[in-house]
Amino acid sequence: MPELPEVETVMRGLATVLEGREIRAASIARPDMRWPFPEGLVDRLLGARIEGFRRRGKYLLMRLSGGDSLLIHLGMSGRMVARPAADRPNAPVPHEHFALETADGTRVGFVDPRRFGCVDLVPTAREEEHRLLAGLGPEPLEPEFTPEVLTAALAGRQTPIKAALLDQKVVAGLGNIYVSEALYRAGISPKRLAASVAGARTLRLVPAIKAVLEESIAAGGSSLRDYVQADGGIGFFQDRFKVYDREGQPCEQCPGVPPCEGIRRIVQAGRATFHCPRHQR
Repeated sequence: MPELPEVETVMRGLATVLEGREIRAASIARPDMRWPFPEGLVDRLLGARIEGFRRRGKYLLMRLSGGDSLLIHLGMSGRMVARPAADRPNAPVPHEHFALETADGTRVGFVDPRRFGCVDLVPTAREEEHRLLAGLGPEPLEPEFTPEVLTAALAGRQTPIKAALLDQKVVAGLGNIYVSEALYRAGISPKRLAASVAGARTLRLVPAIKAVLEESIAAGGSSLRDYVQADGGIGFFQDRFKVYDREGQPCEQCPGVPPCEGIRRIVQAGRATFHCPRHQR
């Protein structure tokens, strides 16, 4: 599933080609994706001007003139692909369930083979009240996300820190890849109880979370399986993974003799976790 860096990258790409443009056409190819499309969606989009974009956790919000925001979640396999007028497809695009076109001919399609994504409309002034956004934790790249805030959110939690960081109520936008990478950078075992991650550990963990997210955004995100950027290009952060999907490979933090046994893969709550037991405590 696309995580914060991938959604941020898609949002920035869409903003480049859509911001300030008027929606000339819109279409839906089926009545639903994960949930039904909003009633009257096409009519409510036609003629609207795209005023700007915002990301909240793993959700993308396209703000429209008239006071509505188009909420988009990419789900497991979704991607938003923008094409200039010269590259518009002549035939239906497989698995494209929603599309819009601006007055300058730019076309954006939401392609989602597995249909776990969704599209909804919400009043811009009430975005935070939407059922998918209400209750989300702090944005990890905002200044308000501090070691003290994370310590308070983890207090009393008797689940492993890996599971706690995947809880979107603790911090918004993190997923399996970036939690594994951040815990490695901070030298914290994914098996450690969340309540014990406080003090010096959160002083390491919060900067590690911010750094890994910022580096991934700069690299265009991680392209594993379905994710592509808005222009159809791929991200390159997967080339910089320290632990994720590197089972059996050497740990760069454990040089010398004797060498460590390398990166290990364990399963936590049905999800793969990659870590170095020697480096992460």
